[in-house]
Amino acid sequence: MADQVRNEQERAVERAPDPQAGTGQAEGVPAVNRHEAVVRDMARRAREAQRRLELTTTEERNAALEAIARALEDSTGAILAANREDVAAAEAAGLPRPMIARLRLDEGKLAGVIKGVRAVAALPDPLATEPEGWVRPNGLRIERVRVPLGVIGIIYESRPGVTVDAAVLCLKAGNAVLLKGGKEAARSNAALGEAMSAGLSAAGLPHDLVGVLPPDREAAVALMNARGLVDVLIPRGGAGLIRATVEQSKVPVIETGTGVCHVYVHEAADLAMAREIVLNAKCSNPAVCNAAETLLVDRSVAARFLAEVGPALVEAGVRLRACPEALAHLQAAGVGAPAVEPATEADWEAEYLDLLLAVKVVGGLDEALAHIARYGTMHSEAIVTQDAAAAERFLRTVDAAAVYHNASTRFTDGGEFGFGAEIGISTQKLHARGPMGLAELTTHKYVVRGTGQVR
Repeated sequence: MADQVRNEQERAVERAPDPQAGTGQAEGVPAVNRHEAVVRDMARRAREAQRRLELTTTEERNAALEAIARALEDSTGAILAANREDVAAAEAAGLPRPMIARLRLDEGKLAGVIKGVRAVAALPDPLATEPEGWVRPNGLRIERVRVPLGVIGIIYESRPGVTVDAAVLCLKAGNAVLLKGGKEAARSNAALGEAMSAGLSAAGLPHDLVGVLPPDREAAVALMNARGLVDVLIPRGGAGLIRATVEQSKVPVIETGTGVCHVYVHEAADLAMAREIVLNAKCSNPAVCNAAETLLVDRSVAARFLAEVGPALVEAGVRLRACPEALAHLQAAGVGAPAVEPATEADWEAEYLDLLLAVKVVGGLDEALAHIARYGTMHSEAIVTQDAAAAERFLRTVDAAAVYHNASTRFTDGGEFGFGAEIGISTQKLHARGPMGLAELTTHKYVVRGTGQVR
């Protein structure tokens, strides 16, 4: 099932040549990358523009974001018309339903994107934080100050809203950005990019600060090879896209992760609370990385809880893949095929991104922790329990970017965490982890002031 939700861009990136493989070419990739010169030229212009942006004040960058918001509002008709063309083409091509759901924009979604631009403008400026400083015995004064990463490349899939979210977060933090979306959203991304360029120009800033790359796979390969012109690359999408980018990119990568997220219903759970959490974590938006993909239930409460939550999930349109014990409990509750089927090993590893849920009965906290350690992707994990000691052990033991006690995994989100829009959810442990907001799009440098000291 995970393979069914990976889009054409992800598969194309996986077929791209391995940068470590000399001059050899992968099957299906042209010997000459027709976008290499275009991408490198865009990256050079982005770097020049970023140097200018780095000298702007907080007020000037906020004014630019407001200008972008107004330009998006003025371009609503053109953006939605472009999106309708993308959706129609995706439907005609038979793309999977979850992908089309992520692709679709309407007035409400676009208004939410524009609201997000203004929310980012209202956030504190990460570059304006008070520097940490100290004086050495020799009189040198050392300060650690926040600075932008520089030029950031984003490779992502079918959500057009990412085009705007990524751009405004990068701009607020003083970065230029090169955006490589999927072919399925090419018209939408181009229209959004044109509107943002108009906003930047209206604010007196270079439109080269935001570049929308060609949608072809060669552009992704060129971006991955642009070391020295692009400072960092952030992939957003399915497991194959992220893996291929990490393995092939010459540009340093911040790895955003797939979400095989679990909700574990402990024997001491409030089962009414657990029911609502499971329904929210699976059903509120199944096509996102923080949606639950596996439900773990303690054996002592499995019969009672699955009799309650199983029919509710099926009524919400969820299909279940259950271990033998869970299957027996669900069938006893009147849930039968095709709504529930036996789970296979692949189900415990699957990021469905759809109304599908794997269900497993476990013998207690230890077994739940072992299952999550084996199959989780270090994204978001939740325990539902009234036992404080069990909750604390879960929170301390589970290795994930976000761990929850008595709450839905769906809160792993930059907006929900108070960061404004997000660039992605990082599951790695270096530089950034969890929802990546403004602070994660900066690094630091040391400013050293002396009075003639020599070593």
